[in-house]
Amino acid sequence: MKQDIHPDYHRITVKMTDGSNYETYSTWGKEGDVMALEIDPLTHPVWTGGQQKLLEAGQLARFNKRFQNFGLKS
Repeated sequence: MKQDIHPDYHRITVKMTDGSNYETYSTWGKEGDVMALEIDPLTHPVWTGGQQKLLEAGQLARFNKRFQNFGLKS
């Protein structure tokens, strides 16, 4: 491995939105820094299964209206 081309890899503390902390290694910041997260797996809808809305006046309704008679006839 070449010397002096890799970023410094050190221990930091990550603070979650609920106030809990954990330590990990990172190239972010410097040794001992605290990374306070604004969005994390505890609050983001992608991980929590947040509510999704489909508006009938939106693209889905236009699609359904346009292709309502399209299909295989049996």
